[in-house]
Amino acid sequence: MLVTEAAELAIGLTPLQLGGEGPLTGELFLLGRLLFGGVFAYNGLNHFLDAESMVGYAGAKGVPAPGIMIPISGGVLLFGGLGIAAGVLPTLAAGALIGFLLVTTPVMHDFWAVPEEQQQGELINFLKNVAMTGAALALLAISTTAWPYALA
Repeated sequence: MLVTEAAELAIGLTPLQLGGEGPLTGELFLLGRLLFGGVFAYNGLNHFLDAESMVGYAGAKGVPAPGIMIPISGGVLLFGGLGIAAGVLPTLAAGALIGFLLVTTPVMHDFWAVPEEQQQGELINFLKNVAMTGAALALLAISTTAWPYALA
């Protein structure tokens, strides 16, 4: 027996499954997807509706070609957020959000490199993004299972 197999048996690991037997499990998962995905979709839309100030802020943070990167990142956020909310292409949607968060979090919320009076705000936003990355990773882990109320 391989060491990994022995460890799996010892701690009782089983494959990830969605669709517990509890009441409202599917409905709660849908609500979570709508809330989580909706935040990303809203922010993605805002990249287009408020592009001018977004480009200025990204430029001030040192983002290269912010006039190009803001619409691209807005598209990624819209795709990822709507995909999670609707349950459409969840692997790609979760992956897109993870990629976005991994790239943008240390650039846009560099609490270690800002003046002291800005550090607390940037740290809060940095940690929020870390938490959202964790949630997106959890969704990616179950993205190949059937999602209740998915549109595809």
